[in-house]
Amino acid sequence: MGTDEHDPLFETKKGKGRVIYRLFSVSLFVGICLIWAYRLKHIPKEGEDGRWVWMGLLGSELWFGLYWVLTKAPRWNPVYRHTFKDRLSQRYEKNLPGVDIFVCTADPALEPPMMAINTVLSAMAYDYPTEKLSVYLSDDAGSDLTFYALLEASSFAEYWLPFCKKFKVEPRSPAAYFRSMAIPNAAANLAREFLVIKKLYEDMENQIENAAKLGRIPEEIRSKHKGFSQWDTYSSRRDHDPIVQILVDRRDQNAQDVEGFLLPTLVYLAREKRPQHPHNFKAGAMNALLRVSSKISNGKIILNVDCDMYSNNSQSLRDALCFLMDEEKGHEIAFVQFAQKFENITKNEIYSNSLRIIFEVEFHGMDGYGGPLYGGTGCFHRRDTLCGGKFNTEYKNDWSDDQNDQLIIEASKNELEERSKEVASIACEENTQWGKEMGLRYGCPVEDVITGLSIQSQGWKSVYLNPTREAFLGVAPTTLLQTLVQQKRWSEGDFQILFSRYSPAWFAYGRIGLGLQLCYCCYCFWAPNCLATLYYSIIPSLYLLKGISLFPQISSPWFIPFAYVMFAENTYSLVEFLWSGGTIYGWWNDQRMWLYKRTSSYLFAFIDTVLKLVGFSNSAFVITAKVADQDVSERYENEVMEFGTTSPMLTLLATLALLNLFCFGGVIAVTSKAGLGVCETMVLQVVLCGVLVLVNWPIYQGLFFRKDKGKLPSSVVVKSIGFALTACIFYTVL
Repeated sequence: MGTDEHDPLFETKKGKGRVIYRLFSVSLFVGICLIWAYRLKHIPKEGEDGRWVWMGLLGSELWFGLYWVLTKAPRWNPVYRHTFKDRLSQRYEKNLPGVDIFVCTADPALEPPMMAINTVLSAMAYDYPTEKLSVYLSDDAGSDLTFYALLEASSFAEYWLPFCKKFKVEPRSPAAYFRSMAIPNAAANLAREFLVIKKLYEDMENQIENAAKLGRIPEEIRSKHKGFSQWDTYSSRRDHDPIVQILVDRRDQNAQDVEGFLLPTLVYLAREKRPQHPHNFKAGAMNALLRVSSKISNGKIILNVDCDMYSNNSQSLRDALCFLMDEEKGHEIAFVQFAQKFENITKNEIYSNSLRIIFEVEFHGMDGYGGPLYGGTGCFHRRDTLCGGKFNTEYKNDWSDDQNDQLIIEASKNELEERSKEVASIACEENTQWGKEMGLRYGCPVEDVITGLSIQSQGWKSVYLNPTREAFLGVAPTTLLQTLVQQKRWSEGDFQILFSRYSPAWFAYGRIGLGLQLCYCCYCFWAPNCLATLYYSIIPSLYLLKGISLFPQISSPWFIPFAYVMFAENTYSLVEFLWSGGTIYGWWNDQRMWLYKRTSSYLFAFIDTVLKLVGFSNSAFVITAKVADQDVSERYENEVMEFGTTSPMLTLLATLALLNLFCFGGVIAVTSKAGLGVCETMVLQVVLCGVLVLVNWPIYQGLFFRKDKGKLPSSVVVKSIGFALTACIFYTVL
């Protein structure tokens, strides 16, 4: 049955249960206000013991309460999207826009070339007209090994793409597909071709990995492709000329797969780098891709993905176009952000790396206020908005070719490469608006978030899509330290945005809705959470040692709001986590990581940001490792927490864990002598300290009980015991 040409390409539904949730939130806020009232009413008088400690608790509880209000914003108005791809095909199949796909990699050691080319191949195999598809690999290490891997992938694509189309393969990353399937039991021709294509893939993989082990590209391989000559002037990953190689040119009628169909354009890029010039990390790479792609394919739509984030759904490109090409609302939408999902998440998420609540709850809430933030990967953009285009009410969708497209058609392959090298040079950005008003913004560790905020502040909207079949699957960190370092970079970058010219607190005021402002602030205030959390994790436990109560007794009416807020908020948190697809033990791990991030990652992010603001330090971009040793991977799969190295963050966490253990042991010793009456006067303090001890059980295992290589190093054990004992003795003596 046909559809009317005015039928929308997508629909939006509001979340259910909003009224009940709002009433629940109001009751919690009343409880929080009563806690504030208790603190204000019972402040010790001048000269009384604990006055300043009490004031510190009041400050912490004020912060917790106000931040809690911020966290309600993304839960207040969630919306859910659904697309109609059949309508898109009926109306626009012959007039679909060109799409340029950017894959970014930066270190062949931390991000193996095989991982990057699997992502590239999954992008080349989208269910989309190949004559309108171009894939770019940005190699910020300028590695000839990565170039060689892409060269091999371009040959393998001649077999892989027709295989995917013929058998409707999902996912279209070869590695993921072969992992998910044994030999098919279906038709004999599928089983036969499966074995052939798998053999081709394994041969390619062996060749690339052999070159990686050798540490260089063999001379017989280098001599077969002129592209390797561009490494003749290569000095280092931080000092080299721009390298642009068009490996597959779809304008060439010989660029066909084995079935005779055109292949998508495939381009390798290593932008120019010099030691004396800042290269602006991923933002610089993305901006170089924007300029280079405008000279080669100039697609109207841009998808960017990290090298570990392969396409898991060949239809997701069409899903995005349903929003961008919608006749009624499409002209308002700058980008479509898909949920970020990870293929290596364990059942109970030991490091809470699925970011479940963010992508299952909070981004839907942001979407209800005008759109989610730009997450840096799995995002479809309009080219003109990324290049600085401002929204106006007269803006209309225009998917027709422009003058630049005609210049591309008329140019030779060599001419396109030379033009592209010019715009991949450092000089191309000097005295321009790149990194300021054009492209991704510079000067912030989370260049994606600040770029999305600036685009939304110009009047554009964004949308969020979280389809049943994940659009993209990536790799999450597999050790505690990797997770904490990643969280430090994110929280530091978000905190820096608060003090930047794009701050959601003042720059965005009046430019985006109040609800969206609050949602952004929810992330921008991640880092300052460390202060109140550290105070609450240390002071009440230390005061147990002297038997000084900092909370109302169980017989006091003031006990009720404390008990209600603690019970209700944690119960809601558990229900929300389970509703989002998690497990009970996964929720417990999430609570542990909530504590660990706030008392380590956020603390160091807060300190570094303050130092940067006063001119004492600069932010550095840290690449998260995408590979792990075999024994590390086995412990991760068995959900055993991985320490295994020294770090100030791990020392701090171990010290806090031991401090609470010593304090809890002290109160147990006192109770055994003086009776339970001691605990009854300090029940909330004892419960708080006891929960902190339970949460830190993996650290105690790593300190005292484990013998494997993933345990905490002896140096961390000695330092943390010394620091914790010193704190307890120092407080007791004072």
